[in-house]
Amino acid sequence: MTEAPGFAARYRPVVAERGRLCAGIDPHVGLLEDWGLPVTADGLARFGDICVEALGPVAAVIKPQVAFFEPFGAAGFAVLERVIAGCREAGALVIADAKRGDIGSTMSAYARAWLSDSSPLCADAVTASPYLGYESLRPALDLAGETGRSVFVLARTSNPEGGDVQLARLAGPASPERTVAQGIVDAASASNSDGRGGVGLVVGATREHGLDLTGLRGPILAPGLGAQGATAADLPIVFDGADPAWVLPASSRGVLRAGPDPIALRDAFTRARDEVESALG
Repeated sequence: MTEAPGFAARYRPVVAERGRLCAGIDPHVGLLEDWGLPVTADGLARFGDICVEALGPVAAVIKPQVAFFEPFGAAGFAVLERVIAGCREAGALVIADAKRGDIGSTMSAYARAWLSDSSPLCADAVTASPYLGYESLRPALDLAGETGRSVFVLARTSNPEGGDVQLARLAGPASPERTVAQGIVDAASASNSDGRGGVGLVVGATREHGLDLTGLRGPILAPGLGAQGATAADLPIVFDGADPAWVLPASSRGVLRAGPDPIALRDAFTRARDEVESALG
């Protein structure tokens, strides 16, 4: 099987054109109500349509949070399929924020769901948890390589509880000072040795993480901008040493609270994007 052009070949031109801000689509109950929409599948569909209209033509990368579609069952997944397709048709790359992680045939099924051309949920990338072991993600990593997509692996997340695991020291005399999070970074860096950018990381923008990201050669999804407290001015400090071309800050509620008017929503996104571009240079 001939591999598709790598994720880097798709990521770089659209980010150069549209900027380094990932727009999150998080239709949680509070936002539906703030937008005057019912907490139903119909309200979810209207929310998704507004986001696609406002953000699809201007955002380089859009990240629907899968969890907020799941409570609506089959109807919610139908809306998610439409959101993914609409954003991609508008020229944006889509990261399905599903945080999947398992072993063997189950991981293979998750990979097919989010990364296979044959799936109606197919996105350009998916988030994944490596805490059953980095190699447990191998089916997704391999399929992403074959299809020119990417897997964004959780490394140092923005939630305080994450430190209990992510800051633990790796076992063994070969790496007594490396944290679990740094081990994930190093594994992702090794996976990106071909320069295709098929493995990205999720590293929260809300704190200085202490990771060495210099050898990653892949995208860094950095949630936490806006409602979670991180600012554009924090980015050069938090990601000092990382290649700024690969830093992809994400904002969800900070932008979405400008809705439901599509023009106001788009304006909020472009202002936040311009702040990010100015800060990262």
